Amino acid sequence: MSVRHAAAALALLACACSTSTGPKPAELTPLEHEAQVRVLWSANAGDGDRFVFAPALADGALYTAARDGTVTRFETANGRTLWSVSAGTRLSGGVGSDGRTVAVANEDGEVIALDAENGQRRWTARVSSEVIAAPAVGSGLVLVRSIDNRVFAFGSQDGKRRWVYQRAPSSLIIRAPAGVTIEGDTAFAGFAGGKLAAIQLSNGGVRWEATVALPKGGTELERVADVVGDPAVQGREVCAVTYQGRIGCYEMASGRQVWARDISSLTGVSLDVRYAFVSDDRGAVQAFDRSNGRSVWKQDKLAHRQLSQPQPFGELIAVGDLEGYIHLLARDTGAFVARYATGGGPVRTAPRPIPGGLLVQTQNGALHALAL
Repeated sequence: MSVRHAAAALALLACACSTSTGPKPAELTPLEHEAQVRVLWSANAGDGDRFVFAPALADGALYTAARDGTVTRFETANGRTLWSVSAGTRLSGGVGSDGRTVAVANEDGEVIALDAENGQRRWTARVSSEVIAAPAVGSGLVLVRSIDNRVFAFGSQDGKRRWVYQRAPSSLIIRAPAGVTIEGDTAFAGFAGGKLAAIQLSNGGVRWEATVALPKGGTELERVADVVGDPAVQGREVCAVTYQGRIGCYEMASGRQVWARDISSLTGVSLDVRYAFVSDDRGAVQAFDRSNGRSVWKQDKLAHRQLSQPQPFGELIAVGDLEGYIHLLARDTGAFVARYATGGGPVRTAPRPIPGGLLVQTQNGALHALAL
């Protein structure tokens, strides 16, 4: 089975809950003493089709991308469009930026870099296979994670390839964005088979490698244990989560495991100074103590609602679902605080904190800046 066909098979499995034969999403009930959500502004970034497009925030500016190739820079304070250009091709991954360079990519492995100031094309490069995760931009590099277990590094100014990190491709993979996180002089990336790697930005060499989860089970499908989402960094630790496996946190410097807990996720992990937050593949939001992995709370009243990665937001946690609702939970207890209906299709990507509020991008490209 080819990687692309296998990925498609896993995508259908992951989204079974939205079909008539899958588990029925939990019904939403009215909230008692619900807080009022205010809309600061709304805009449109363009439709994402079947792909996951996440906004990028850098140096006070907001960047978005859409399936039809539209890349837009918005003013974060009011949603005003500063520029909007076409990348010249249909896109398959979200946008990455460091405030100077904006990078996008497509399913043919084409990578396009734009000038963040005016949207003018700077360079084009190519990687070995489809890209469904947003490029990471930082330290003078554009890092692109292709679906065949490779990370490519290009110079952000000239587009010249600096290095490639690669692992053996897997025959069956989860078709969910698994990107790269840049921290200091190191890039962190997760891979199929439950592997997490710390890669030197200078030359692509491996600083350390950890096993978040080991594949287990009697069938090839049962043995899928891919890292999903971008590795999350907080303090001296980096954490990652897998499908059909575990969440694990590791010392950034050495890769020594701090703790790990069994869980299965399709979206990734978020961190704040106290907790690690995960939406599991059954629709429960869970919080773990960052120091030891102890379970703090579990909110299971959103079962089978295909939740996004949860996002810490002050004293709240924000998570989106398949019907476009944003659920705000109390950070310390998981209790429901408020709910907002975007009306813009599923929310597949984690909401993003912005100054004074929270930014949500829906599958059909609607942008909502929200506040309590």
